[in-house]
Amino acid sequence: MNEFLKEFKDRGYFYQCTDEKALSKKLNDESIKGYIGFDCTAQSLHVGSLLQIMCLRLMQKHGHKPIVLLGGGTTRIGDPSGKDKTRKILDEDEIEKNIKSIENILKKFLDTKDEKTSPIFVNNYSWLKNLNYISFLRDIGKHFTINKMLSFDSVKLRLEREQSLSYMEFNYMILQAYDFLELNKKKNCLLQIGGSDQWGNIVNGVELIKRYTSNEVYGLTTELITLASGAKMGKTESGAIWLDKKLLSVFEYWQFWRNTDDKDVLKFLKMFTDLKLSEIEDINNKDINEQKIILANEATSILHGTSEAAEAEKIAKNSFSENSSGENLPNTKIDISNIGNDVVNLVSKIDKKLSKSEIRRLIKSNGIKINNKIISDDKFIISNELIKKNNFVKLSIGKKKHYKIII
Repeated sequence: MNEFLKEFKDRGYFYQCTDEKALSKKLNDESIKGYIGFDCTAQSLHVGSLLQIMCLRLMQKHGHKPIVLLGGGTTRIGDPSGKDKTRKILDEDEIEKNIKSIENILKKFLDTKDEKTSPIFVNNYSWLKNLNYISFLRDIGKHFTINKMLSFDSVKLRLEREQSLSYMEFNYMILQAYDFLELNKKKNCLLQIGGSDQWGNIVNGVELIKRYTSNEVYGLTTELITLASGAKMGKTESGAIWLDKKLLSVFEYWQFWRNTDDKDVLKFLKMFTDLKLSEIEDINNKDINEQKIILANEATSILHGTSEAAEAEKIAKNSFSENSSGENLPNTKIDISNIGNDVVNLVSKIDKKLSKSEIRRLIKSNGIKINNKIISDDKFIISNELIKKNNFVKLSIGKKKHYKIII
């Protein structure tokens, strides 16, 4: 088996391939170009996109050239895959700002110095904006059947749930297939990689290229990652785990990995770090908390650099000690005008997954602290005097969650 595909499997990325044997031979014979597309619906990607980014890094490691498709065109429509309602359509200026921001984030992950493997960034708006509708239907649309399009999960699930699916969204899969065709013609791109929910769209592209040009191309999909808790990768109760430090501090990003469920640590070390698999096997023999710190440092270093990761670990050690004031923790701003300033409301605002009855039980079991002091009264008020002392309060929920709250 080709070394890229072998590591792709060994790290737990692999889900499906259109023709694994032929792709393995092609990868052994030559360096190829492969692409992954990212729609630009926000100014940053979040951890839910990280597996795809790691696939691009792995391509570079094995001497192949990644193409990053930023969906300036398709973002104007919205991918229905995995969605139960139509995505909000952004205006053009906002999409362009998002494209620039996401490109800068991706450049932190990818090596841009080696000409042989440096990424190619493309925006599909450049070829989608001037499409002639009649010509497109005649030349491209004729290769798609409604019967098959209705069979894909992105369409079928919405219809089965009797949730509306606009004609605009229905066309997304054709445009994604057309993207692959354009990249094959213009950049000699031979591979598309995506999440398993993109399988139907990727197969469409492979088949369109075969019919339109007779070229042999390939599709490769990854597992859809969920946390051991069952939650979707990249989002927590407190919000998305953004890759842009303007939206999520380096410490909070480090802390996300540090708080990984015990059951996910080994899997995430393989998926989201550059550590050799042999090193990871050795790390697996260490104490679980040490493993989590290694994961947090390695994952944070890839995005933010080793010095920032080390500083985040230092802040964690200082802030989590019993006598720490919490000064070094990132600021969490809370407006108490609508929720009141009693401890139960404050905790429920910070940790939305906790019900008020659960918070009261935590208080009874000494699980809530303000400024390192146990709160035993569920009617405890965060007084102005308490806030004025440091201009913030340190809230501790259990042993792992600590917040510097500006009220």
